[in-house]
Amino acid sequence: MERTCLLLLLLSTLVYCSLGQGGVLSLTASLSVSPDRSQFFEYESVSLSCEVQGNSAGWRVVRNTERGILSECKTDWGELQGSSCNVSLIPSDSGVYWCESGSGEHSNAVNITVPAGAVILESPALPVTEGDSVTLRCRYQGTPSDLTADFYKDGSLITTETTGEMTIPTVSKSDEGLYKCTNSEGESPESWMTVTDFSLPASLSVSPDRSQFFEYESVSLGCEVQGNSAGWRVVRNALRGILSECKTDWGEQQGSSCIVSLIPSDSGVYWCESGSGEHSNAVNITVHAGAMILESPALPVTEGDSVTLRCRYQGTPSDLTADFYKDGSLITTETTGEMTIPTVSKSDEGLYKCTNSEGESPESWMTVTAVPVLSMSPLRLLCSLLVGSPYLLLTIILLVKGCRSRTQGETRVPRKTHQDQLGDRVEEK
Repeated sequence: MERTCLLLLLLSTLVYCSLGQGGVLSLTASLSVSPDRSQFFEYESVSLSCEVQGNSAGWRVVRNTERGILSECKTDWGELQGSSCNVSLIPSDSGVYWCESGSGEHSNAVNITVPAGAVILESPALPVTEGDSVTLRCRYQGTPSDLTADFYKDGSLITTETTGEMTIPTVSKSDEGLYKCTNSEGESPESWMTVTDFSLPASLSVSPDRSQFFEYESVSLGCEVQGNSAGWRVVRNALRGILSECKTDWGEQQGSSCIVSLIPSDSGVYWCESGSGEHSNAVNITVHAGAMILESPALPVTEGDSVTLRCRYQGTPSDLTADFYKDGSLITTETTGEMTIPTVSKSDEGLYKCTNSEGESPESWMTVTAVPVLSMSPLRLLCSLLVGSPYLLLTIILLVKGCRSRTQGETRVPRKTHQDQLGDRVEEK
């Protein structure tokens, strides 16, 4: 009985893991939207906030509107109330919103639309999870609100509802797409509904893995996508505040990579983005017109790794004595021009720069991520072992079944009675 319970516990844990509750990977921050809608009438309000794992210092809500201007809450839009940014919406507030840290890390992104028309589609702004029940409402700004409505997905009519709303009882990945609705009063804008299974959809690769470059050096950027890579592209927001993608006015597409021959105006934040607004990790690249740069990793490094920072002079020699600073304080002077952290830890995360006799480098943020196994709860660790090691699971099941079979076999052998045992002794004599 105990072994059967153990088997049921293991299988239950697998179900728990498969539902995504025990996932190992998670975003550093997530953008919350209240109410959770992607379309709003003019003068309605929305509350946006950054939910950050760990230290939330330096995180803020930012947006890129249809005017192509990158800005953050408290500048020319929004009102900060505690940790939330409240926006009384007008059509020019339509755009993409996300959370961003001082080091260029991104949360999930949401696309908010504020049409000037009389009809909107109330659909989730945030991703919905496979298996959830989702209701879409075709809403008229006047009255009544329950007009008969036609609902469209990817341009095709899917249903007509007299109540003005449609429900998907159990949403699946095939329900992901572009939705809109029409009624007798007009047509709503289109909104994308994302269906997720908790996995990070893509990662941005950087080669060479550096955050600072001299003018005219080259960098290769690529999107490593889990599953279908169609629609993913490398995009950036440069210092000019213009959101654009590779192949427009910068970069050259070579296979799945974007090659950039860098000039100072290419400095900015780069990431991968899908047509539905999903984001990968982001990196901040600085192109320096001066004589000094700090060679430090653009991508996050893992606790326990060995990391070397180099103070590089554009001319010669390259091994000038250099001072290295973290968060504005001198930490070491090295005659070789480079410093090594043999076993990097979370406390090494911060803003680094270097100086030598030829000048000073810009500052760059180094991100340190925890080793997933060390930061997992016991249940998440068990999930990781079971899901990641099917042979281990199979072995456990077979052992449990084998032990049960052996026990049952032993119970089938009849025990000798006291009289039989006396008879055996007589025969022996």
